[in-house]
Amino acid sequence: MEHIPGYVLIGLSTGTTYAVIGLGIALVYQVSGIINFAQGDFVMLGGLTFAFTAEQGAHPVVAAALALTVTAGCGAALHLAVLAPARDAGHDRLIVLTIGASILIQGSAVLVFGADQHFAAPFGGDRQFQAFGVSISAQYLWCAAAAAAVAAAVWALLSRSQTGRAMRAVAADRETARLMGIAPLRMGLIALLLAAVLAGIGGVVLAPIQPPDATAGVPLGLKGFTAAVLGGLTSPLGAIAGGLVVGVVEAVVTGLVSSGYRDTIVYGLLVAVLLVRPGGLLIAAVRERL
Repeated sequence: MEHIPGYVLIGLSTGTTYAVIGLGIALVYQVSGIINFAQGDFVMLGGLTFAFTAEQGAHPVVAAALALTVTAGCGAALHLAVLAPARDAGHDRLIVLTIGASILIQGSAVLVFGADQHFAAPFGGDRQFQAFGVSISAQYLWCAAAAAAVAAAVWALLSRSQTGRAMRAVAADRETARLMGIAPLRMGLIALLLAAVLAGIGGVVLAPIQPPDATAGVPLGLKGFTAAVLGGLTSPLGAIAGGLVVGVVEAVVTGLVSSGYRDTIVYGLLVAVLLVRPGGLLIAAVRERL
């Protein structure tokens, strides 16, 4: 029991990645009304591209830039080639299309990168630090720093820029925004591009801790979706809080019980929230719409 504070610290560190994934899901949902189940595959694609390129001898900065470019391009392709042509379909069909896109991305990753894991060196070396009797990789600090920078950048975009105000207008009332000259389809493209870049960043900082393979996208996407549901799909800030909660639950269950029960507990929490309070457990505490 004396190690619980250490487990919580580890959970907060890993939860920052889930927070970034959940933030991307919440952004897309707010602007377009679509739950993007391919978000986890964007994370996988960013991490795989980064690790594979680094294995070939590329500088980490070059590998990271390539990874973000690939994920952004994939996000744009998903919107332009799949979602935009089906814009008049119902949201249920659009959600199914994102699931199909997830399968396609995973299959393409297997063809390009193979089925094996790829490895990237931790940023700044393989250093560890001790906290509450638990050894934690310094790479987790990079995850936390990336999540904080991403949250600040998204907040600045949404609250301080003309594009952000347009996205907020579409989120508040799509038809009224259209009458005011704002193109909801273009805002949807921007939201999906932003979500893909966020996923790419998450994949890059997570790759040295969890070596990615082509199957890593689905569990990451489900954890991000759980984070978004916990925080409320209408609350980007709540999605960040939800990601931290998911990370803490995972770490505590792993430390006190067994890693074999980790996913069962997290997905059980998702089912419980969807049944009892589908609006999100944290939405009352964190009331922040776009």
